Amino acid sequence: MKLNKLIVVDDSDADLLYTSIVLERAGVCESILAFGTGIEALEYLQREPAHAVDLVLLDINMPEMNGFEFLQAYERLCARRRARAVVVMLTSSPDPQDRARAESFACVRHFVVKPISVEQARQLVAIAAIRRPDDARDADTSVR
Repeated sequence: MKLNKLIVVDDSDADLLYTSIVLERAGVCESILAFGTGIEALEYLQREPAHAVDLVLLDINMPEMNGFEFLQAYERLCARRRARAVVVMLTSSPDPQDRARAESFACVRHFVVKPISVEQARQLVAIAAIRRPDDARDADTSVR
């Protein structure tokens, strides 16, 4: 099984390129979209209601909007805008406090320290399939 669409959000062009190459080699998804900021990724999710994104790989340390700010905004999106997409943190931070903070968000399913390996990339398919009871909640409030 493959993921339909995967988003990578990272301010480092080198990390975006490396991650995209690993994901392609692992053959885990049909398409990969790369965004240099969380703001761009959120705008895409709001603009494309039928985006079919299964997974978001998210860096923590970014200018403009860090990964935690992205998570707060992402969880405020109405259910239709989030669709089935879950989040995996892909960060250079091995800090247990960052891991705990990230995992406190309902949408976060896993935490990977960069660089991602082909084996870790292949595990993303199973990780994206994990659903929590609150994923089905209807948060059809206005898009912020």
